[in-house]
Amino acid sequence: MLLQRNKLGSVRPPKRCRSDMDNTSTSDIVIINGNSHPDLANMVAERMGLKNGGCSVFHKSNRETIVEISDSVRGKDIYIIQTGTKDANNNIMELLIMAYACKTSSARSIVGVIPYLPYSKQCKMRKRGCIVSKLLAKMMCTSGLTHIITMDLHQKEIQGFFDIPVDNLRASPFLLQYIQESIPDYRNSVIVARNPGVAKKANSYAERLRLGLAVIHGEQKEAESDEVDGRYSPPPTRNSTPQHAPSSSRQRTTSVSVGVPEHPVKVKPPLTIVGDVNGRIAIMVDDLIDDVQAFVAAAEMLKDNGACRIYVLATHGLLSSDAPRLLEESVIDEIVVTNTIPHEIQKLQCNKIKTIDISILIAEAIRRIHNKESMSYLFRNVTLED
Repeated sequence: MLLQRNKLGSVRPPKRCRSDMDNTSTSDIVIINGNSHPDLANMVAERMGLKNGGCSVFHKSNRETIVEISDSVRGKDIYIIQTGTKDANNNIMELLIMAYACKTSSARSIVGVIPYLPYSKQCKMRKRGCIVSKLLAKMMCTSGLTHIITMDLHQKEIQGFFDIPVDNLRASPFLLQYIQESIPDYRNSVIVARNPGVAKKANSYAERLRLGLAVIHGEQKEAESDEVDGRYSPPPTRNSTPQHAPSSSRQRTTSVSVGVPEHPVKVKPPLTIVGDVNGRIAIMVDDLIDDVQAFVAAAEMLKDNGACRIYVLATHGLLSSDAPRLLEESVIDEIVVTNTIPHEIQKLQCNKIKTIDISILIAEAIRRIHNKESMSYLFRNVTLED
């Protein structure tokens, strides 16, 4: 390579053509994936104009996980695409072993692309339990991951469990676009929260679409705050009024003779709908569809209250157990989920399930992180309620 000198005699490198810069920006990217969602990994690699890296993940006869990376990863930026499925434990172990293999092979950076983070619903303390999301975050950081890309965490506060940067992408623009383009007469719709815990997300959709809001409240509610966490056992009875306090102070202090009062038992009212759905299109929104009994019960109630059509939209479609059969037999007209989790088998069992491809969002996030560009473009117009 010939070096050029300027008038002051200093050496400056020759100008590079556009193609050289483009090759430099992608030549040190390696995309690998486990067994959880190879189709999504191939779509992301195709959108970026790359080929999927040579990584083989298989299990021995004793169910131990073996990872073999055929291509060199030394000094390169590795992006491991591995989502959570119904086989969550194997998905996690594959991810951890792949990340540690890249770490010990001197990779420059290792980014975990986890569209659906397993155990994300176990993010609060339970009775004689633990916060499993915190444990999983520590394991991922220890394995060698330097960055996490995920989508629509069950609780945004999960990002605080990680000691590395976490980008929590949003699928709501894709779902909002689907409502506007694929639901006939969507202006006659009402956004429905199947329990008060989803009301904040539903309100965000309603405000962006300028539609009405309805909330289902009652005995079918499954809010996490209603689960027993073991903190209701009262401590031993003791006199809480200090003996040495002045008489005037004791007169203004209320004493409880039976110790610490117990929490009143929650008595849920009958299942009711707050809002008008009569003659309207009901659109239920949530972040995850797994066990669908609650959605089916909510849909039946919406139908009894006059809803003409019922849609269910969610980011992650786990659809465990006999969910496809229950949805096919229900009054729900259409279920729309993204492809963060593979569900091709469930689609064969239920013709109502529709899929939205979000590979372009993941590919753009990878490109911006690799080129050290701002990620704020992907979060434009996002509020705290999203």
